[in-house]
Amino acid sequence: MTTTLITGGTVVNSTGRVLADVLIDGEQIAAILPPGSTLLGTDLTASVDQVIDATGKYVIPGGIDPHTHMEMPFGGTFASDTFETGTIAAAWGGTTTIVDFVVQYAGEDPLTQYALWQDKAAGTCAIDYGFHQILSDVQPASLDAMDTLVGEGVTSFKLFMAYKGVLLSDDGQILTAMQKAADNGATIMMHAENGSWIDTVVQQLLAEGKTDPVYHGISRPWQAEEEATHRAIMLADYTKAPLYIVHVSAKQAVAQIAGARDNGLNVFGETCPQYLYMSLEEQLGAPGFEGAKYVCSTPLRARAENHQDMLWQALRTNDLQLVSTDHCPFCLNQKDMGRGNFAKIPNGIGQVEHRVDLLYQGVVTGQISLERWVELISVTPARMFGMYGKKGVLAPGADADVVVYDPNGHTSIGLGKTHHMNMDYSAWEGFEVDGHVDTVISRGSVIVDGGQFLGRAGHGRFIRRDLSQYLI
Repeated sequence: MTTTLITGGTVVNSTGRVLADVLIDGEQIAAILPPGSTLLGTDLTASVDQVIDATGKYVIPGGIDPHTHMEMPFGGTFASDTFETGTIAAAWGGTTTIVDFVVQYAGEDPLTQYALWQDKAAGTCAIDYGFHQILSDVQPASLDAMDTLVGEGVTSFKLFMAYKGVLLSDDGQILTAMQKAADNGATIMMHAENGSWIDTVVQQLLAEGKTDPVYHGISRPWQAEEEATHRAIMLADYTKAPLYIVHVSAKQAVAQIAGARDNGLNVFGETCPQYLYMSLEEQLGAPGFEGAKYVCSTPLRARAENHQDMLWQALRTNDLQLVSTDHCPFCLNQKDMGRGNFAKIPNGIGQVEHRVDLLYQGVVTGQISLERWVELISVTPARMFGMYGKKGVLAPGADADVVVYDPNGHTSIGLGKTHHMNMDYSAWEGFEVDGHVDTVISRGSVIVDGGQFLGRAGHGRFIRRDLSQYLI
Protein backbone atom coordinates (compact mmCIF):
# COMPACT_ATOMS: atom_id res chain seq x y z
CA MET A 1 0.00 0.00 0.00
CA THR A 2 1.15 3.53 -0.75
CA THR A 3 2.10 5.80 2.14
CA THR A 4 1.78 9.56 1.85
CA LEU A 5 2.85 12.36 4.18
CA ILE A 6 1.28 15.81 3.87
CA THR A 7 3.68 18.20 5.59
CA GLY A 8 3.69 21.79 6.77
CA GLY A 9 -0.01 22.53 6.39
CA THR A 10 -2.70 23.82 8.72
CA VAL A 11 -5.14 20.99 9.39
CA VAL A 12 -8.67 22.37 9.64
CA ASN A 13 -11.61 20.46 11.08
CA SER A 14 -14.88 21.99 12.25
CA THR A 15 -13.53 22.10 15.81
CA GLY A 16 -10.41 24.13 15.06
CA ARG A 17 -7.14 24.36 13.21
CA VAL A 18 -3.60 23.24 14.00
CA LEU A 19 -0.23 23.07 12.30
CA ALA A 20 0.23 19.35 11.71
CA ASP A 21 1.35 16.66 9.30
CA VAL A 22 -1.07 14.06 7.96
CA LEU A 23 0.15 10.49 7.47
CA ILE A 24 -1.82 8.35 5.04
CA ASP A 25 -1.38 4.59 4.86
CA GLY A 26 -3.18 2.99 1.95
CA GLU A 27 -6.76 4.28 1.84
CA GLN A 28 -6.93 5.59 5.40
CA ILE A 29 -5.50 8.33 7.54
CA ALA A 30 -2.99 6.74 9.87
CA ALA A 31 -2.11 9.70 12.07
CA ILE A 32 -2.25 13.45 12.58
CA LEU A 33 1.24 14.33 13.78
CA PRO A 34 3.16 17.36 15.09
CA PRO A 35 5.16 18.97 12.28
CA GLY A 36 8.45 17.20 11.61
CA SER A 37 7.61 14.07 13.60
CA THR A 38 9.93 11.07 13.38
CA LEU A 39 9.29 7.34 13.32
CA LEU A 40 11.72 5.42 15.52
CA GLY A 41 14.11 8.33 15.22
CA THR A 42 13.85 8.46 11.43
CA ASP A 43 12.58 11.43 9.47
CA LEU A 44 9.14 10.38 8.22
CA THR A 45 9.69 12.10 4.88
CA ALA A 46 12.42 9.56 4.15
CA SER A 47 10.27 6.55 4.92
CA VAL A 48 7.04 7.22 3.00
CA ASP A 49 6.33 6.71 -0.67
CA GLN A 50 5.37 10.30 -1.41
CA VAL A 51 5.49 13.68 0.32
CA ILE A 52 3.10 16.57 -0.37
CA ASP A 53 4.30 19.97 0.78
CA ALA A 54 1.33 21.96 2.13
CA THR A 55 3.31 24.80 3.67
CA GLY A 56 1.15 27.90 3.90
CA LYS A 57 -1.96 25.95 2.87
CA TYR A 58 -5.01 24.42 4.51
CA VAL A 59 -5.44 20.67 4.76
CA ILE A 60 -9.14 19.84 4.98
CA PRO A 61 -11.41 16.79 4.69
CA GLY A 62 -12.65 16.18 1.16
CA GLY A 63 -15.83 17.97 0.20
CA ILE A 64 -19.13 16.09 0.33
CA ASP A 65 -21.88 17.26 -2.00
CA PRO A 66 -25.11 15.67 -0.76
CA HIS A 67 -27.36 16.84 -3.60
CA THR A 68 -26.48 16.10 -7.24
CA HIS A 69 -28.43 14.93 -10.29
CA MET A 70 -26.18 13.11 -12.76
CA GLU A 71 -27.95 11.88 -15.90
CA MET A 72 -31.31 12.92 -14.44
CA PRO A 73 -34.25 12.64 -16.87
CA PHE A 74 -36.21 15.91 -16.86
CA GLY A 75 -38.69 17.49 -19.26
CA GLY A 76 -37.87 15.23 -22.20
CA THR A 77 -34.10 15.45 -21.86
CA PHE A 78 -31.32 14.41 -19.47
CA ALA A 79 -28.90 16.29 -17.27
CA SER A 80 -25.79 16.62 -19.42
CA ASP A 81 -23.25 15.27 -16.92
CA THR A 82 -22.83 11.53 -16.71
CA PHE A 83 -21.63 9.92 -13.51
CA GLU A 84 -18.16 9.89 -15.07
CA THR A 85 -17.99 13.49 -16.29
CA GLY A 86 -19.78 14.85 -13.25
CA THR A 87 -17.61 13.12 -10.68
CA ILE A 88 -14.42 14.10 -12.50
CA ALA A 89 -15.59 17.72 -12.41
CA ALA A 90 -16.42 17.36 -8.72
CA ALA A 91 -12.92 16.07 -8.05
CA TRP A 92 -11.37 19.08 -9.75
CA GLY A 93 -13.24 21.27 -7.28
CA GLY A 94 -12.24 19.44 -4.11
CA THR A 95 -15.31 17.23 -3.73
CA THR A 96 -14.49 13.59 -2.98
CA THR A 97 -18.00 12.26 -2.31
CA ILE A 98 -21.41 12.90 -3.83
CA VAL A 99 -24.87 11.66 -2.92
CA ASP A 100 -27.03 11.49 -6.04
CA PHE A 101 -30.76 10.88 -6.49
CA VAL A 102 -32.43 7.77 -7.83
CA VAL A 103 -35.50 8.99 -9.73
CA GLN A 104 -38.83 7.19 -9.44
CA TYR A 105 -41.67 8.63 -11.47
CA ALA A 106 -45.31 7.66 -10.94
CA GLY A 107 -45.96 4.04 -11.77
CA GLU A 108 -42.33 2.99 -11.56
CA ASP A 109 -40.97 0.55 -8.99
CA PRO A 110 -38.50 2.24 -6.59
CA LEU A 111 -36.34 -0.89 -6.30
CA THR A 112 -36.14 -1.28 -10.08
CA GLN A 113 -35.09 2.36 -10.37
CA TYR A 114 -32.52 1.91 -7.64
CA ALA A 115 -30.98 -1.01 -9.53
CA LEU A 116 -30.93 1.10 -12.71
CA TRP A 117 -29.06 3.92 -10.98
CA GLN A 118 -26.59 1.46 -9.47
CA ASP A 119 -25.90 0.19 -12.99
CA LYS A 120 -25.39 3.75 -14.27
CA ALA A 121 -22.86 4.61 -11.59
CA ALA A 122 -20.99 1.34 -11.19
CA GLY A 123 -17.51 1.45 -12.68
CA THR A 124 -17.86 5.04 -13.91
CA CYS A 125 -17.50 7.33 -10.88
CA ALA A 126 -14.14 8.98 -10.21
CA ILE A 127 -15.02 9.61 -6.54
CA ASP A 128 -17.12 7.84 -3.92
CA TYR A 129 -20.89 8.06 -4.21
CA GLY A 130 -24.11 7.24 -2.42
CA PHE A 131 -27.80 7.53 -3.24
CA HIS A 132 -30.97 9.12 -1.98
CA GLN A 133 -34.24 7.72 -3.35
CA ILE A 134 -36.90 9.97 -4.90
CA LEU A 135 -40.47 8.80 -4.29
CA SER A 136 -43.39 10.23 -6.28
CA ASP A 137 -46.57 8.16 -5.99
CA VAL A 138 -46.20 6.72 -2.48
CA GLN A 139 -48.03 3.39 -2.57
CA PRO A 140 -47.91 0.43 -0.14
CA ALA A 141 -45.14 -1.09 -2.26
CA SER A 142 -43.19 2.17 -1.93
CA LEU A 143 -43.35 1.92 1.86
CA ASP A 144 -42.04 -1.65 1.74
CA ALA A 145 -39.27 -0.47 -0.59
CA MET A 146 -38.24 2.17 1.96
CA ASP A 147 -37.43 -0.56 4.47
CA THR A 148 -35.49 -2.54 1.87
CA LEU A 149 -33.50 0.50 0.75
CA VAL A 150 -32.58 1.49 4.30
CA GLY A 151 -31.08 -1.97 4.57
CA GLU A 152 -29.11 -1.23 1.39
CA GLY A 153 -27.62 1.94 2.86
CA VAL A 154 -30.05 4.35 1.17
CA THR A 155 -31.32 6.11 4.28
CA SER A 156 -32.95 9.24 2.87
CA PHE A 157 -35.98 9.76 0.63
CA LYS A 158 -36.93 12.85 -1.34
CA LEU A 159 -40.51 13.92 -1.99
CA PHE A 160 -41.86 16.81 -4.05
CA MET A 161 -44.66 19.25 -3.30
CA ALA A 162 -44.44 20.55 -6.89
CA TYR A 163 -44.44 19.16 -10.48
CA LYS A 164 -47.97 17.75 -10.64
CA GLY A 165 -48.25 14.62 -12.75
CA VAL A 166 -44.48 14.15 -12.76
CA LEU A 167 -43.05 14.06 -9.25
CA LEU A 168 -45.59 15.67 -6.91
CA SER A 169 -46.83 13.71 -3.91
CA ASP A 170 -50.02 14.86 -2.24
CA ASP A 171 -50.16 15.52 1.49
CA GLY A 172 -51.60 12.08 2.23
CA GLN A 173 -48.77 10.36 0.38
CA ILE A 174 -46.22 12.54 2.16
CA LEU A 175 -47.87 11.68 5.47
CA THR A 176 -47.55 7.93 4.91
CA ALA A 177 -43.92 8.22 3.78
CA MET A 178 -43.13 10.28 6.87
CA GLN A 179 -44.81 7.72 9.09
CA LYS A 180 -42.60 5.02 7.58
CA ALA A 181 -39.51 7.20 8.07
CA ALA A 182 -40.43 7.79 11.70
CA ASP A 183 -40.54 4.02 12.07
CA ASN A 184 -37.32 3.02 10.25
CA GLY A 185 -35.21 6.10 11.07
CA ALA A 186 -34.81 7.42 7.52
CA THR A 187 -34.65 11.12 6.70
CA ILE A 188 -37.33 12.73 4.54
CA MET A 189 -35.96 15.31 2.11
CA MET A 190 -38.51 17.78 0.77
CA HIS A 191 -38.77 19.96 -2.31
CA ALA A 192 -40.98 22.55 -0.65
CA GLU A 193 -43.00 24.63 -3.14
CA ASN A 194 -46.78 24.79 -3.48
CA GLY A 195 -47.18 23.16 -6.87
CA SER A 196 -50.85 23.96 -7.48
CA TRP A 197 -50.27 27.62 -6.71
CA ILE A 198 -47.28 27.73 -9.08
CA ASP A 199 -49.06 25.88 -11.89
CA THR A 200 -51.95 28.37 -11.80
CA VAL A 201 -49.66 31.39 -11.92
CA VAL A 202 -47.64 29.85 -14.75
CA GLN A 203 -50.76 29.50 -16.89
CA GLN A 204 -51.84 33.05 -16.08
CA LEU A 205 -48.46 34.50 -17.09
CA LEU A 206 -48.28 32.51 -20.32
CA ALA A 207 -51.82 33.61 -21.21
CA GLU A 208 -50.62 37.20 -20.81
CA GLY A 209 -47.76 36.56 -23.24
CA LYS A 210 -45.12 36.68 -20.50
CA THR A 211 -42.77 33.95 -21.67
CA ASP A 212 -39.22 35.14 -20.86
CA PRO A 213 -37.02 33.26 -18.35
CA VAL A 214 -37.50 35.85 -15.62
CA TYR A 215 -41.13 34.76 -15.31
CA HIS A 216 -39.93 31.38 -14.08
CA GLY A 217 -38.93 33.15 -10.87
CA ILE A 218 -41.99 35.36 -10.78
CA SER A 219 -44.25 32.30 -11.10
CA ARG A 220 -42.63 30.67 -8.04
CA PRO A 221 -42.95 33.38 -5.36
CA TRP A 222 -41.36 33.16 -1.94
CA GLN A 223 -44.83 32.80 -0.44
CA ALA A 224 -45.24 29.44 -2.25
CA GLU A 225 -41.92 28.29 -0.81
CA GLU A 226 -42.72 29.48 2.71
CA GLU A 227 -46.19 27.90 2.68
CA ALA A 228 -44.91 24.53 1.52
CA THR A 229 -42.05 24.62 4.02
CA HIS A 230 -44.52 25.29 6.82
CA ARG A 231 -46.82 22.50 5.61
CA ALA A 232 -43.94 20.02 5.44
CA ILE A 233 -42.92 20.98 8.97
CA MET A 234 -46.45 20.44 10.24
CA LEU A 235 -46.55 16.99 8.66
CA ALA A 236 -43.16 16.19 10.20
CA ASP A 237 -44.34 17.44 13.59
CA TYR A 238 -47.40 15.19 13.43
CA THR A 239 -45.50 12.09 12.30
CA LYS A 240 -42.26 12.77 14.25
CA ALA A 241 -40.23 12.10 11.11
CA PRO A 242 -36.89 13.86 10.57
CA LEU A 243 -37.23 16.47 7.82
CA TYR A 244 -34.59 18.03 5.57
CA ILE A 245 -35.67 20.92 3.32
CA VAL A 246 -33.63 21.05 0.12
CA HIS A 247 -32.41 24.14 -1.82
CA VAL A 248 -33.86 26.81 0.48
CA SER A 249 -33.85 30.15 -1.35
CA ALA A 250 -36.28 32.41 0.55
CA LYS A 251 -35.56 34.07 3.89
CA GLN A 252 -39.17 33.38 4.92
CA ALA A 253 -38.62 29.63 4.48
CA VAL A 254 -35.50 29.94 6.64
CA ALA A 255 -37.66 31.53 9.36
CA GLN A 256 -40.02 28.53 9.24
CA ILE A 257 -37.09 26.12 9.64
CA ALA A 258 -35.54 28.17 12.44
CA GLY A 259 -38.86 28.29 14.29
CA ALA A 260 -39.32 24.55 14.01
CA ARG A 261 -35.82 23.91 15.34
CA ASP A 262 -36.41 26.31 18.20
CA ASN A 263 -39.46 24.20 19.06
CA GLY A 264 -37.33 21.06 19.23
CA LEU A 265 -38.20 19.45 15.91
CA ASN A 266 -35.72 17.44 13.86
CA VAL A 267 -35.89 19.86 10.93
CA PHE A 268 -32.87 20.81 8.85
CA GLY A 269 -32.20 22.88 5.75
CA GLU A 270 -29.69 23.37 2.98
CA THR A 271 -29.10 26.17 0.53
CA CYS A 272 -27.02 26.33 -2.66
CA PRO A 273 -24.35 28.71 -4.00
CA GLN A 274 -26.62 30.42 -6.53
CA TYR A 275 -28.95 31.61 -3.79
CA LEU A 276 -26.05 33.17 -1.89
CA TYR A 277 -24.63 35.12 -4.83
CA MET A 278 -27.17 35.42 -7.64
CA SER A 279 -30.51 37.20 -7.97
CA LEU A 280 -33.71 37.39 -9.96
CA GLU A 281 -32.90 40.91 -11.14
CA GLU A 282 -29.30 40.36 -12.25
CA GLN A 283 -29.12 36.81 -13.60
CA LEU A 284 -32.61 35.41 -14.16
CA GLY A 285 -33.75 38.78 -15.49
CA ALA A 286 -30.85 39.16 -17.94
CA PRO A 287 -31.79 40.49 -21.40
CA GLY A 288 -33.29 38.20 -24.01
CA PHE A 289 -32.99 34.49 -23.35
CA GLU A 290 -29.78 34.80 -21.31
CA GLY A 291 -31.70 34.26 -18.09
CA ALA A 292 -32.43 30.66 -19.12
CA LYS A 293 -28.93 29.74 -17.92
CA TYR A 294 -30.09 30.53 -14.38
CA VAL A 295 -33.45 28.77 -14.34
CA CYS A 296 -33.60 26.47 -11.34
CA SER A 297 -36.19 25.55 -8.73
CA THR A 298 -36.58 26.94 -6.19
CA PRO A 299 -35.77 30.09 -8.21
CA LEU A 300 -33.31 32.89 -7.68
CA ARG A 301 -34.75 35.53 -5.37
CA ALA A 302 -34.84 39.32 -5.60
CA ARG A 303 -31.77 41.01 -4.18
CA ALA A 304 -33.95 43.98 -3.25
CA GLU A 305 -35.71 41.70 -0.73
CA ASN A 306 -32.39 40.79 0.94
CA HIS A 307 -32.71 37.03 0.69
CA GLN A 308 -29.00 36.55 -0.07
CA ASP A 309 -27.67 38.27 3.07
CA MET A 310 -30.21 36.46 5.22
CA LEU A 311 -29.11 33.10 3.85
CA TRP A 312 -25.50 33.87 4.74
CA GLN A 313 -26.68 34.84 8.21
CA ALA A 314 -28.59 31.57 8.53
CA LEU A 315 -25.42 29.65 7.67
CA ARG A 316 -23.54 31.51 10.40
CA THR A 317 -26.22 30.89 13.03
CA ASN A 318 -26.88 27.26 11.98
CA ASP A 319 -30.48 27.98 11.05
CA LEU A 320 -29.32 26.38 7.78
CA GLN A 321 -26.91 23.51 8.22
CA LEU A 322 -25.08 23.05 4.94
CA VAL A 323 -24.63 24.00 1.29
CA SER A 324 -25.11 21.58 -1.61
CA THR A 325 -25.00 22.28 -5.34
CA ASP A 326 -28.25 20.70 -6.58
CA HIS A 327 -26.02 20.10 -9.61
CA CYS A 328 -28.35 19.49 -12.57
CA PRO A 329 -26.58 20.74 -15.71
CA PHE A 330 -28.06 21.32 -19.16
CA CYS A 331 -26.45 22.64 -22.33
CA LEU A 332 -27.70 25.68 -24.22
CA ASN A 333 -29.58 23.66 -26.84
CA GLN A 334 -31.43 21.93 -24.01
CA LYS A 335 -32.32 25.24 -22.37
CA ASP A 336 -33.62 26.32 -25.82
CA MET A 337 -36.54 23.95 -25.31
CA GLY A 338 -38.11 26.78 -23.34
CA ARG A 339 -37.86 29.58 -25.90
CA GLY A 340 -41.31 31.11 -26.00
CA ASN A 341 -42.41 29.25 -22.86
CA PHE A 342 -40.36 29.64 -19.68
CA ALA A 343 -42.15 26.64 -18.15
CA LYS A 344 -40.37 24.33 -20.60
CA ILE A 345 -36.84 25.46 -19.75
CA PRO A 346 -35.03 22.54 -18.06
CA ASN A 347 -34.47 23.44 -14.42
CA GLY A 348 -30.93 23.32 -13.18
CA ILE A 349 -27.51 24.94 -12.78
CA GLY A 350 -24.19 23.13 -13.19
CA GLN A 351 -21.75 23.85 -10.38
CA VAL A 352 -20.53 20.61 -8.81
CA GLU A 353 -16.89 21.69 -9.19
CA HIS A 354 -17.35 25.18 -7.73
CA ARG A 355 -19.00 24.69 -4.34
CA VAL A 356 -15.81 24.45 -2.25
CA ASP A 357 -14.37 27.58 -3.87
CA LEU A 358 -17.59 29.59 -3.76
CA LEU A 359 -18.05 28.87 -0.06
CA TYR A 360 -14.40 29.73 0.63
CA GLN A 361 -15.07 33.17 -0.83
CA GLY A 362 -17.47 33.56 2.10
CA VAL A 363 -14.47 33.09 4.41
CA VAL A 364 -12.57 35.77 2.50
CA THR A 365 -15.44 38.26 2.78
CA GLY A 366 -16.08 37.49 6.46
CA GLN A 367 -19.47 35.82 5.99
CA ILE A 368 -18.33 32.57 7.65
CA SER A 369 -15.31 31.34 9.59
CA LEU A 370 -12.69 28.95 8.26
CA GLU A 371 -13.96 26.20 10.54
CA ARG A 372 -17.57 26.84 9.52
CA TRP A 373 -16.51 26.53 5.88
CA VAL A 374 -15.18 23.04 6.54
CA GLU A 375 -18.29 22.21 8.56
CA LEU A 376 -20.62 23.28 5.75
CA ILE A 377 -18.82 21.58 2.87
CA SER A 378 -17.80 18.33 4.55
CA VAL A 379 -18.48 17.69 8.23
CA THR A 380 -22.21 18.34 8.38
CA PRO A 381 -23.04 16.50 5.13
CA ALA A 382 -21.19 13.47 6.52
CA ARG A 383 -23.11 13.59 9.80
CA MET A 384 -26.45 14.45 8.22
CA PHE A 385 -26.32 11.53 5.84
CA GLY A 386 -24.68 8.80 7.89
CA MET A 387 -21.05 8.87 6.74
CA TYR A 388 -19.20 10.66 9.52
CA GLY A 389 -16.15 8.94 10.91
CA LYS A 390 -15.21 7.49 7.54
CA LYS A 391 -15.98 10.73 5.72
CA GLY A 392 -16.00 14.38 6.75
CA VAL A 393 -13.08 14.37 9.19
CA LEU A 394 -9.30 14.24 9.29
CA ALA A 395 -8.65 11.66 12.00
CA PRO A 396 -6.96 8.27 12.31
CA GLY A 397 -9.09 5.56 10.75
CA ALA A 398 -11.05 7.88 8.47
CA ASP A 399 -10.93 7.49 4.72
CA ALA A 400 -8.02 9.47 3.33
CA ASP A 401 -10.21 11.97 1.48
CA VAL A 402 -8.10 15.12 1.74
CA VAL A 403 -7.90 18.49 0.00
CA VAL A 404 -4.88 20.80 0.11
CA TYR A 405 -6.31 24.29 -0.34
CA ASP A 406 -4.16 27.36 -1.03
CA PRO A 407 -5.65 30.52 0.53
CA ASN A 408 -3.10 32.59 -1.42
CA GLY A 409 -4.08 31.03 -4.72
CA HIS A 410 -6.71 32.33 -7.12
CA THR A 411 -9.50 30.67 -9.08
CA SER A 412 -11.09 32.20 -12.16
CA ILE A 413 -14.31 30.41 -13.03
CA GLY A 414 -15.53 30.03 -16.59
CA LEU A 415 -15.12 28.16 -19.87
CA GLY A 416 -11.47 27.55 -20.63
CA LYS A 417 -10.60 28.24 -16.99
CA THR A 418 -11.94 26.03 -14.21
CA HIS A 419 -14.74 24.26 -16.02
CA HIS A 420 -14.73 20.50 -16.49
CA MET A 421 -18.47 19.82 -16.43
CA ASN A 422 -20.18 18.55 -19.58
CA MET A 423 -21.70 21.93 -20.39
CA ASP A 424 -21.12 24.50 -23.13
CA TYR A 425 -21.44 27.51 -20.82
CA SER A 426 -20.82 28.40 -17.20
CA ALA A 427 -23.42 30.03 -14.99
CA TRP A 428 -20.43 31.36 -13.00
CA GLU A 429 -18.59 32.84 -15.96
CA GLY A 430 -16.19 35.54 -14.77
CA PHE A 431 -16.55 34.84 -11.06
CA GLU A 432 -13.25 35.23 -9.18
CA VAL A 433 -12.30 33.36 -5.99
CA ASP A 434 -9.42 34.22 -3.66
CA GLY A 435 -8.33 30.64 -3.06
CA HIS A 436 -7.48 27.50 -5.01
CA VAL A 437 -7.85 23.72 -4.78
CA ASP A 438 -4.27 22.49 -5.25
CA THR A 439 -4.34 18.78 -4.43
CA VAL A 440 -7.22 16.32 -4.05
CA ILE A 441 -6.80 12.87 -2.52
CA SER A 442 -9.55 10.24 -2.63
CA ARG A 443 -9.09 7.23 -0.35
CA GLY A 444 -5.33 7.73 -0.41
CA SER A 445 -4.99 8.21 -4.17
CA VAL A 446 -3.97 11.61 -5.52
CA ILE A 447 -6.59 12.37 -8.17
CA VAL A 448 -5.90 16.08 -8.78
CA ASP A 449 -2.52 17.76 -8.48
CA GLY A 450 -0.44 20.32 -10.32
CA GLY A 451 -3.31 21.31 -12.56
CA GLN A 452 -3.80 17.76 -13.79
CA PHE A 453 -6.47 15.14 -13.27
CA LEU A 454 -4.70 11.96 -12.18
CA GLY A 455 -7.71 9.87 -11.23
CA ARG A 456 -9.78 7.43 -13.24
CA ALA A 457 -13.35 6.45 -13.89
CA GLY A 458 -14.25 3.53 -11.66
CA HIS A 459 -12.10 4.60 -8.70
CA GLY A 460 -15.21 5.67 -6.80
CA ARG A 461 -17.03 3.21 -4.57
CA PHE A 462 -20.65 3.03 -3.49
CA ILE A 463 -21.19 4.13 0.11
CA ARG A 464 -23.72 2.26 2.19
CA ARG A 465 -24.86 5.02 4.50
CA ASP A 466 -26.03 4.72 8.08
CA LEU A 467 -28.96 6.67 9.53
CA SER A 468 -28.39 10.36 10.08
CA GLN A 469 -26.01 10.91 12.96
CA TYR A 470 -28.07 13.91 14.06
CA LEU A 471 -30.93 11.59 14.98
CA ILE A 472 -29.38 8.69 16.87
